[in-house]
Amino acid sequence: MKPIFPLLGAALACCLALPAHASAVAQLKAFVAGSKTLSSDFSQTVTNKGKREEASGKLEIARPGKFRWEYTKPYAQLIVGDGKTLWIYDQDLAQVTRKAQGAALGSSPAALLAGSNAIERDYKLNEAGKQGDIEWLAASPSKPDNTFSAIRMGFRNNMLVEMELTDSFGNDTRIRFSQPRQNVALPASRFAFAPPKGMDVVSGD
Repeated sequence: MKPIFPLLGAALACCLALPAHASAVAQLKAFVAGSKTLSSDFSQTVTNKGKREEASGKLEIARPGKFRWEYTKPYAQLIVGDGKTLWIYDQDLAQVTRKAQGAALGSSPAALLAGSNAIERDYKLNEAGKQGDIEWLAASPSKPDNTFSAIRMGFRNNMLVEMELTDSFGNDTRIRFSQPRQNVALPASRFAFAPPKGMDVVSGD
C-alpha cells in the first residue's frame, strides 16, 4: 500500500505571538498568515482493514503553491509541486507521473498547507478539544466530492504537530511532524523537477 497522496502535508511553527492556550483554529490561521516556508521531518502511518503501513521522510513548503514531499522509508517516492505542475516520482517503478497541479490537488491537505487561505474557503473548521497538551481542530470539506472525508489537525505551542486524515478509500492516515524549521531559506531548485533520462513519464488526468 503506497502512502496516500499527500498530503500532503506539513508542520509548522507559528510566527505570530499567540498565547499558549490559543485555540487550534486560531493557531492554524496564524500559521497560514505567518509561514512563508517550512521544513520538517515526518512519520506516517496508514491503516486500512487491519493492515498497517509506516513511512517517513521530509516535507518542504514555500508558500504559496510550492512543496516537496519526499518519502525515504520504506522506499523512495518524491512528490513535487512547482506551482503549475505536480510531479510524482516512484523510483521502484521507474515511473514519473505529471499532472496539472491545481486540478490534481484541489483542496487536499497539500494544497491547504502550501496555499494561502484555501482551508477557510474549502473546509468547515471546528474546535475538537484538547488531548494532553495538543489542541485539535476538525476540518470537514464543504464539497462532498472531496478526496478526504475528514481531517484533524493538532497543535502544540502554536506548532502543527499531527494530522489525521480519512479518505474515500477507507485509509486512516496519521502524520507526525518533528524538527520543524519555519521561514528558512529554501533554494528554488528544491521545488523543481526534471524526469531522469530514459524514465517513463505518464500524464495524469
